[in-house]
Amino acid sequence: MSDNNSFTSHFVELRSRLIKSLVFILVIFVISYTFAEHIYSFLVNPYAEAVKDDSISRRLIFTALHETFITYLKVAFFSAIFIGSPFLLIQIYKFIAPGLYKNEKKALLPYLISTPILFLFGGMLVYYLVMPLAIKFFLSFESMGSNTNLPIQLEAKVNEYLSLIMRLIFAFGISFQLPILLNLLARVGVVNSEYLKKTRRYVIVIIFTLAAILTPPDPITQVGLAIPLLLLYELSIITVRFTEKKNKDKDIENA
Repeated sequence: MSDNNSFTSHFVELRSRLIKSLVFILVIFVISYTFAEHIYSFLVNPYAEAVKDDSISRRLIFTALHETFITYLKVAFFSAIFIGSPFLLIQIYKFIAPGLYKNEKKALLPYLISTPILFLFGGMLVYYLVMPLAIKFFLSFESMGSNTNLPIQLEAKVNEYLSLIMRLIFAFGISFQLPILLNLLARVGVVNSEYLKKTRRYVIVIIFTLAAILTPPDPITQVGLAIPLLLLYELSIITVRFTEKKNKDKDIENA
């Protein structure tokens, strides 16, 4: 009977924290929609900066009556998820924290802090480096008509551009969680530093394959994702080795 009561109380608490998270994300969504035009301007800025010196007058177009409205909804949803994710992580931590020992809470806290920070770094890499380079790369295929019967000129759609940059931000942000994932796997004994070093050649192939899947079919964004992931993998080996050394020293002290 006590087990049933315990399960029920845990379920009620979980539901309560999920509802809090959803309400928080919904509030952020409403606020974000109010400022959707400003968020849109922020997301469009890499394109504006990349083409500001062009001799051609650039613009973003929409071809359906509802397209701008749907785009603003997407922008608001993107902002709500981006801003609301740390709150969701905190609620999950608060849910599992009572069942953890003090040393386990202390060990979990750095991962809780690192997750949004790494996600933010991934998003910043897209915004400040990858997107400007990718835009320049795609624009290099334009033609003024000297070698063709008609000029080839970009008329970028608002919805397609914003979908691309938001997808890339999420792809890079999630991919940047690699060190956290590997360190957690190392803590539970699934992998170790020696195993990570031995499988490095296979990981390189997997990373470039994932980069090709998660990004548009151009070398700029693919390499822009693959290289940081390889660096993060190497960083993961160092941090896992450091964790192993720390655990070994504790075992010696306890013995």
